[in-house]
Amino acid sequence: MRKILLIEDDVILRENTAELLELSDYEVVTAPNGKVGLTMAKHSLPDIIVCDIMMPELDGYGVLEALAENEHTKHIPFIFLSAKTERKDVRKGMDLGADDYITKPFEEEELISAIESRLAKAAILKDRKDIDKQTEPVEEELRSLNDLKNFFDDNGETISFLQGEVIYEEGQNSNHIYLISKGLVKCHKLDEQGKDLTTALYKEDDLFGYTSFTQNTPYQETAAAIQDTVLIGISKNELKEVLNSNHKLTLELIQLLTDDLTIVKDQLLQMAYSSAKKRTANTILKFAEKLNRKPEDAIRISRNDLASVAGIALESLIRTLSSFKDMGIIEIEGRNIKILDIHKLQQIT
Repeated sequence: MRKILLIEDDVILRENTAELLELSDYEVVTAPNGKVGLTMAKHSLPDIIVCDIMMPELDGYGVLEALAENEHTKHIPFIFLSAKTERKDVRKGMDLGADDYITKPFEEEELISAIESRLAKAAILKDRKDIDKQTEPVEEELRSLNDLKNFFDDNGETISFLQGEVIYEEGQNSNHIYLISKGLVKCHKLDEQGKDLTTALYKEDDLFGYTSFTQNTPYQETAAAIQDTVLIGISKNELKEVLNSNHKLTLELIQLLTDDLTIVKDQLLQMAYSSAKKRTANTILKFAEKLNRKPEDAIRISRNDLASVAGIALESLIRTLSSFKDMGIIEIEGRNIKILDIHKLQQIT
């Protein structure tokens, strides 16, 4: 008989849910809050956990994070049960590694179906893992960033974001590393004066989100999709296991971080010493490169994003763009900017 741990602080809901699960031939153990539930999970090692979010002592998010850090409990299927229905709440739960998210009130069939589905998935993955151990005793070593990106393609979770949609916010737990399959991503943060500063641009085939590869350091900036974007995410725990067994890949990632630091240093120097014209010209060229466009193709990008990346006021950017237009360097139609003379633009930088 499969064992379910139900963590719910509402007494009536806990008892009613436990009863319907028992009638469906499950062994049910219950906990009145997250702290007790976490202790029970570590001692009883249930086959699946159904957990409320808003609870005293320790909330559901805290329970899931603690379970993910324990070698014996990190693979237990986990379903959130909550009245919180906003997209950001659902996304937070899934980002932390939850297998499903059911909102209250729920139908009996909905809960049973979710439990059966997750238990079946866990069984399939276990069987596949056992077969892999028998047929592939020696795992192929990952040696390069290209190998790592292939690993993302084969094992990662695909997530889509519309233009302007936030991928993660500054201060959130950094539980995933992302590979851009399609689109363009902007990372930015607010300075002490409340000014929005763009810290990085990432294009197709770039990795981002690596505040730390091994520790649960919060994101230091906000990431948003500049275009409709498709990402492939790998959990930090999974990536940590990959790095532990692929030391050459670790060196490749160290080089990636070093290159990023060099780029940031160059950007800071440019912002400190370059004129508005130089910053604007360099930013237009940078967007053209990141968007993978030919020089003759138009770039569709917001003035606010251009100003943010260039590190200048919006008014200064607009005046500079007008001067470039008068000089015959660019052509402006609405939000579209078309480079007419790339050599002159490069000379300005």
